[in-house]
Amino acid sequence: MADALKKPQIIVLETKSLNYTPYDVKWIPCSARFVVLGQYARGTGAVAVYELEQGRAVLVKEIEKPHAIKCGTFGASTLEERHLATGDFEGNLNVYDLERPDVPVFSTKAHDLIINCIDGCGGVGIQTGPPEIATGSRDGTVKVWDVRQKDKPVAVISPAEGEQRRDAWTVAFGNSFNNEERVLSAGYENGDLKMFDLKTMSLLWETNTRNGICCAEFDRKDIQMNKMVVTSVESSFQVFDLRTRHPTYGFTALSTKNKDNTTIWTVKHLPQNRDIFVTSSGSGSLNFEGKLKQNTSKNQTKNLCSKYPGNRVKQDPKDKLNVGVVGTVELLNNATLAEQPISAFDWSPDKLGLCVFSAFDQQIRVAIVTKLA
Repeated sequence: MADALKKPQIIVLETKSLNYTPYDVKWIPCSARFVVLGQYARGTGAVAVYELEQGRAVLVKEIEKPHAIKCGTFGASTLEERHLATGDFEGNLNVYDLERPDVPVFSTKAHDLIINCIDGCGGVGIQTGPPEIATGSRDGTVKVWDVRQKDKPVAVISPAEGEQRRDAWTVAFGNSFNNEERVLSAGYENGDLKMFDLKTMSLLWETNTRNGICCAEFDRKDIQMNKMVVTSVESSFQVFDLRTRHPTYGFTALSTKNKDNTTIWTVKHLPQNRDIFVTSSGSGSLNFEGKLKQNTSKNQTKNLCSKYPGNRVKQDPKDKLNVGVVGTVELLNNATLAEQPISAFDWSPDKLGLCVFSAFDQQIRVAIVTKLA
């Protein structure tokens, strides 16, 4: 019992029932508000803004859009504007000012089919590089957009002529540690994971995880590539060490399988501690994971995750070249909180442990996770 009390505990503050299906949730930066994106039964899109008042989520505004909305991000917007970029079922990329959300401030026909995923970089919290939005679609293409350049993407990543087009299910920016460097990772329905160098406009690395990739996220966008977590449909996720790349084997990965044998829909790193992340599963549970490393220092810490190992690399015995050392991952705690899959999750960037998540039971939940410091 004593050990159980030392683990992170999740406390649901409020549960809200919705009259639409939620597909994504996002905290509005530097505020007590969050936005819910989804689809009404008649096929139109839902954009709802909630505000926390004395621990209760109060609906501030709810707007109906012509097309169902699949995903959204604030990643390419400045803190002053806090514009929300969304991708919808008709392939449209729209950017909204939530103070005046009736008409988008930017709109373009980004893809021929549904936009499955979106990510932003160069905006809130990332002060290096241009503001860019990445979108992935069922049409098999991944595109990078600069909202200052309308109707023409900065980059288009598509299959070669004659190759089968695979759904792009997730996109993630990383390695944006200065004004020039930036990497984009894309995961596909067939398990392909591709990493693109946006500075040189070239394929940096690719592999196949054997199962459809639902979500991928770097531990932080604004540092040199360090770690990336990739989740899949077969109840497994992989942690990649991105500091060392072997010319033959590529980046080292650690594969972990959940016990519930359901799809792992999302992964989100804790903004205040990149060594802790949460995954959500098809069983309606949240799993809090910690990346553990050997602590060679005499000064032991009380954090859930200790120091990085003394050696992040080791020599391959065959060719004497360096390969990365991932370390291990420990399940810190888990809890079943919904009857349907939890399809979206987001941490508050400002309040440690505060989170919001949505499930296919047409409910959103606001919660606080304790003992993360």
